[in-house]
Amino acid sequence: MTKNAALALVFVCLVFPFTCTAEESRLEPVETVQLEPDQRREIKAEPSEGAGPLPVEDPAKLDCPVADSCQDCSEQKSQECPDWVPKLLGAQYNVIYQDMPPFHSPYEGQNSLSFRNGLGEQVTQTYGVYFGSQLAPGLQAYADGEFFQGNGISDGLGLAGYVNGDVIRAGSSNLPKIPYLAKLYLRYYYPLSGEAEKLERCMDQLPGEQPVSRWEIKIGKLAATDDFDLNRYANNNRAQFFNYDFLYNTAWDYAADTRGYSYGIVTSLFPPRWRVAFGVYMEPDTANGADFDFIDLEELGYNLELTWKPNDAGTVVRLLSYFNEGRLGSYDAALTLGRTTSTVPDLLLVEQSGGTKYGFGLNFEQPMADDGETGIFGRIGWNDGNHESWSYVESDRHASFGAQVSGIHWTRPDDRLGVAYGVNGLSDPHKNYLEAGGIGILLGDGKLNYGLEQALELYYRIQVCRYVQISPDFQFIQDPGYNRDRGPVEVYGLRLRVSF
Repeated sequence: MTKNAALALVFVCLVFPFTCTAEESRLEPVETVQLEPDQRREIKAEPSEGAGPLPVEDPAKLDCPVADSCQDCSEQKSQECPDWVPKLLGAQYNVIYQDMPPFHSPYEGQNSLSFRNGLGEQVTQTYGVYFGSQLAPGLQAYADGEFFQGNGISDGLGLAGYVNGDVIRAGSSNLPKIPYLAKLYLRYYYPLSGEAEKLERCMDQLPGEQPVSRWEIKIGKLAATDDFDLNRYANNNRAQFFNYDFLYNTAWDYAADTRGYSYGIVTSLFPPRWRVAFGVYMEPDTANGADFDFIDLEELGYNLELTWKPNDAGTVVRLLSYFNEGRLGSYDAALTLGRTTSTVPDLLLVEQSGGTKYGFGLNFEQPMADDGETGIFGRIGWNDGNHESWSYVESDRHASFGAQVSGIHWTRPDDRLGVAYGVNGLSDPHKNYLEAGGIGILLGDGKLNYGLEQALELYYRIQVCRYVQISPDFQFIQDPGYNRDRGPVEVYGLRLRVSF
C-alpha cells in the first residue's frame, strides 16, 4: 500500500471518534472481558475483547460487552419474535496498517520475509457479522460471516511468529476476496447442577442463562481456538497483541483451513473449578490448504485440554495435548530423498498417509489488580517436530510471557497497555530440512544459519468511545525465520476497531 493509504487510515482514526455522540461518550464503562466458555457471566468492568484465527483470527473470542445498548429481539418483542428466529449478536470492522522498514537481508528464498516490491507496507481489513438462535432449551445455533481484504507484510511469509494475526495465512492471496461463512455450528448443554449464571449478548453467545456446572457439545464448522488454549490477556488480535506468538501456542499445530476454521466436534465438562475438553477436527487435504476430504477422513486432529482454577483470585492454568494424523511429510524422509537424487529436499514428494504429529502446551493467566484488568500470562509448548507443519505456523518449541496493564493508573480506565516477549525454535529434523534449502508452509530462505526467532511487542489500546478502539503497536524481531543472517526487523502498526 502507499503512504496515502497510511495517511487515510490515520485520518479515519482521528475523525471517526468524533462521530460518536456526546451522550455515548458519557456512558459508564462497559465490561468486555475475554471469557472462557465456563466464565461467561455478567460483570461490571471495562471494554476488552477475546479473538482467531482469523488466526489467524477467531471471532468467537471477541469481547463480550455486558451492556443494554442493543436489546435483542426477544427482549423487545417477546410476543412477536419466537426464540428460534436468528438474532444479530454483533458486528465489527478491523483495519490494520503496518510498515516494516528495510532490514539486513543478504539473500532471500522463496518464502523469505521481504520488504521489497512494496511488501513492507500493507493494510488489511476484516469485517464480521454474528448471528445466534435458541432452537430449544439448551440447544443453540450460531452462524458467523466474514470478509477479508488486503494482504499482510511479505504476503504472510517468512516468520514463525507472524506480525498480524488478522492475516489469512500463506496462500490467502489465491483465495477469492468475497464474503464467506466462517462458522456454522450447533451447541447443546445439559445441566449438572441447579446453579445458573447470567449471559449477556456478545459474538457467539446468546443472552440468557446457563448452568454453571454442565456438560456441553458443539458440532459443525468451528474454530479449535474457540475452545482450546484460551487466555484472558493474550488471545485476541482485535483488541490485544498483533503477533501470532501472543495469540496461541505456536507449537500447537491445530487443525484448520487457511482461514483458521475446520469441521469438527468438541465436548466439554464443567465441574466446579475445572474444565475438561476433547475435540476432533478435520485437517485440510493439503498443507495450509482451503479444502477438506469428506470421504476418506484420513486427516484429523485430536485435542485434549484440562483447565484448573485453583483459587478465587482468578488464577487459571491450562494443560493442552494434541495428536494429528494425515498425509504429513517426514523431514528426514525428504532429506534422504534429496541426498539420493542430489536435489533440494521437498516435503511434497514424501507426503503419505500415516504421518503423525503430537505435542503439549502449558498456559497460565494471573490477575494482579484492577478487577483482573491488570495481569500477567505465559505459555510454553513443544511438539515432536518429525513431520511437517500442516495448518498453523512452523514452530516446534515455544515460550512466551507478558503483561496487560489497565489505564486506570493514568486516569484512562478503559485503555490497556500490553507488553510481551516470545521465542520460537525448531526440532533438529525441521532445522536440517530448512538448512538444506527446503521449503515449508511459511518458511524457506534457501539456506539457514539457525538461531531462535525472538519477538518483542508493545501495544497501547485507546478506548475512544463505546464502539471505537485505536491501537498503536511496535514489534521487534530477532533472527526472523530462525535465520541469524537476516534482520533484526522492526514493524510499526496501527489498528482501528469498530464493534457493535
